[in-house]
Amino acid sequence: MPIDHIVVLMMENNGFDRMLGWMGAAGRDVDGVDPAHPASNPDGVDGGVVLQGETRTRNIDRDPLHYLANSIAQLDGGSNQGFVTDYVRTHPASTPEERREIMAWYPRGFLPALHTLAEHGVVFDHWFASMPGPTWMNRLFAHSGTSLGHIAEPSSLFNPGLHLYDERTLYDELTDAAVPWRIYYGDVPQSLVLTHQWLHLRNYRAFRHWQADVAAGDLPAYSFIEPTYFGAEQNDQHPPHDVMRGDALIAAVYNPLRANQALFERTLLIVLYDEHGGFFDHVVPPRTVPPDDHTQNYSFDRLGFRVPAIFVSPLLDPDVAHAVYDHTSLLKMAAGKWPGVNPLGARARQANDPLAELHWRSEPRLDLPPAPVAPDIQPARGVASLTGFKASLFGLSHHLESLIDHAGHRSALMARAHEALDDSLGQGRLAVDRIEGFFKDRGPTGNPGRGPHRGHHRGLLGRLSRLFGRRR
Repeated sequence: MPIDHIVVLMMENNGFDRMLGWMGAAGRDVDGVDPAHPASNPDGVDGGVVLQGETRTRNIDRDPLHYLANSIAQLDGGSNQGFVTDYVRTHPASTPEERREIMAWYPRGFLPALHTLAEHGVVFDHWFASMPGPTWMNRLFAHSGTSLGHIAEPSSLFNPGLHLYDERTLYDELTDAAVPWRIYYGDVPQSLVLTHQWLHLRNYRAFRHWQADVAAGDLPAYSFIEPTYFGAEQNDQHPPHDVMRGDALIAAVYNPLRANQALFERTLLIVLYDEHGGFFDHVVPPRTVPPDDHTQNYSFDRLGFRVPAIFVSPLLDPDVAHAVYDHTSLLKMAAGKWPGVNPLGARARQANDPLAELHWRSEPRLDLPPAPVAPDIQPARGVASLTGFKASLFGLSHHLESLIDHAGHRSALMARAHEALDDSLGQGRLAVDRIEGFFKDRGPTGNPGRGPHRGHHRGLLGRLSRLFGRRR
């Protein structure tokens, strides 16, 4: 395969029909929305039905839930008929307009960057979340092939049972196989819940360096990009914020690559989403195999709902891939690409390798357009308090603060504990400052070639084991 660099950008909380369903009527053989025969769900309020239909609404105030229980209710025994009913159960005061949003899809071209890449890349129309559940778990599958049996992130800001994970990760595999890698992060990298990552902090880099790194041709073999989860610059596309903020992030990843043609010709960009976010999709998730023996809370024998997945390279023509994939396919892909890298867990071992379905050109394309950016992007909204995934990230930042060795830095952050009672924007600022303090204490992240020695971090992992116990 004529590719030296793979870049994975994982966005949040949007299903395939919502973001790319328009392609069903665009002549690309995509399993999308059929506007002439739209799918429907029972309304759950007045006995009527809610049909799939176009939307141009860029945010939704009442977040559709997508935990395991919600996803199972949305599946409704295998018919995908429970999305609106579950939304009404979660939000009894929901309006008819909000219920229509659960079934809605964005028209062609509405999301400038995402839809540009879909028009010119390879669309995978049967890529599913790894489990019918939330962000935290599905991202863990992308990094390590398992959630160790956990089905939901701890939801309280002060939850003492923070899930920390000590399983082997893709990044351990890449490191041992001498394959360079890097994680770019917007503010609070969720991947730090994997304690092995603390052995590799030199491989973390703030996303603000992305454009300069790409311009200089400084990309490792594998890059994973985490969006900004907090504050006015939040761009992960999680409700209630403007979906265009995340679309602009997609452009900010793609456009610098396109501007360096020599690098771009050796790079594969993968844009995908962690889970469906509670929005309707018409395809029933298929059965699968559990990743390991951690099945006490859930069998892990069914994939989650479909999510958008687009592969873009000058060496790929527009196409559609129809085989079944989930986030463990990233691990299978890495194992097929780089000798010495092993797929982790039973799910990843039996997953399809997405690279096997691609048809590479002999000469690179020169006609790939830039990705436009919407001119009127709205600032992210403040809400009363963090919930769900964001509350769990805040909890992670609290624990990482407690592990800062520098007494002065740790005390300065601890003195701001009252900010945990602020609104979500204030809580987000504190979380980001804690993470910056943790990185500063453990080693500079501005230079990925430097960092603390492994022995220092092994001591840190030992402290964690004593604090929280091992989670296998």
